[in-house]
Amino acid sequence: MSWIEAVAALRLQRRPAVMLTIAAVRGHAPREAGAKMVIAADEIFGTIGGGNLEMTAMGRARDMIVSGEREPQSLTLRLNDKAPATYGRQCCGGEVSLLLEPLPIPESVAIFGVGNIGMELARILSRHDLDLYLTDSRPEFLDELAVLVPSVARVHAQAAVLGEQVFSSLPAGTHVLIMTHDHAEDFHLCDEALRHPELGSIGLIGSHAKWVRFQKNLGQSGHAPELIARIDCPIGLPEIAGKVPATIAVSVAAHLLQRMNTETAENQMPTFTVAK
Repeated sequence: MSWIEAVAALRLQRRPAVMLTIAAVRGHAPREAGAKMVIAADEIFGTIGGGNLEMTAMGRARDMIVSGEREPQSLTLRLNDKAPATYGRQCCGGEVSLLLEPLPIPESVAIFGVGNIGMELARILSRHDLDLYLTDSRPEFLDELAVLVPSVARVHAQAAVLGEQVFSSLPAGTHVLIMTHDHAEDFHLCDEALRHPELGSIGLIGSHAKWVRFQKNLGQSGHAPELIARIDCPIGLPEIAGKVPATIAVSVAAHLLQRMNTETAENQMPTFTVAK
């Protein structure tokens, strides 16, 4: 498998990895500048020449994976008998500069309802590097998704009436946004989302009055108050107010992206605060 194929496969499998490139070579070295390999937690693809050079780089790469590092790092190693070597000496006589680029697992977002607001939100999020799941109970609305092409995001669209069949297939940590055309459908989706603790944030579009009613009904459906509090309603940034679909979408997208950029290791839930 080539390094390009490995990157694509690991991304599809949602496995973090590091791309390792020989950025420069001085003197003699096992491989030329531009040689690449891809390192996952338990697998490697390609080679930069083996020996102490490769093993040291692999160790650094796997440390980056464990720590969740997102910034590239550089590493320079000398290949002579006087250089420190943990995995045996290489006496090629040269010096190799390496670039280690993290290939993190992309964020995942699921939008339920691709009506006026959902479609505007999908337009914005489709321009970002993430997995975007778009679901609507009305198959004809999915026909409009052709406007998202070309897309930076990997877009997964499906028509579904029952939320459980969608939630069970979403990657762990997926951020869920519920904004269908039907309050009864919204409620069903909220109820089902709370039964999937592996999900990330859960946002519901609507007014304060709608949320008061939903909280009461979710409680009557057997959900504890602390579990219901996982759902944020209304959603969006308070600084971006308005009722035009495109404005609401900007507000919701901005807050979601802000949350993703500032998410802590504890995976804290976000606080959405603006009504539709």
